[in-house]
Amino acid sequence: MDTCIIRCPHCSVKNRIATNKLAQQPQCGKCKTNLFAGVPVEATSDNFTHLINSGIPVVVDFWASWCGPCQQFAPVFAQAAKSYEGRAIFAKVNTEVETQLGSQYHIRSIPSLMVFKNGKMVQQLAGALPAGQFTQWLNQEI
Repeated sequence: MDTCIIRCPHCSVKNRIATNKLAQQPQCGKCKTNLFAGVPVEATSDNFTHLINSGIPVVVDFWASWCGPCQQFAPVFAQAAKSYEGRAIFAKVNTEVETQLGSQYHIRSIPSLMVFKNGKMVQQLAGALPAGQFTQWLNQEI
């Protein structure tokens, strides 16, 4: 049976989960919260490394509150988090608050999207996409 390690987005504890159980709303062994809430996780400097080192793909949206396209894209990203629950983790980085992460990943335009697998960035996209195109892009990358 294949397993993966998922870090809890709430307490950062590692949880070994059978891959065939990912869609069954697994809970953290320590804090008992759902590992997947169907909503994007707020990524910070404190939890970012833990998030991207999860055993499943992590899709990150680098955004800012003043950015119109970011605000328009937010519902598309949130819907994808719900649709891909158990297959990927969706996280949002507020570049106004987390300036170090924005610098570390050379964010020059927002929204910027990145896909991480096993801690490594494997794909990057600048700009917001309509829901259909975003889903198409995700299907290629996840």
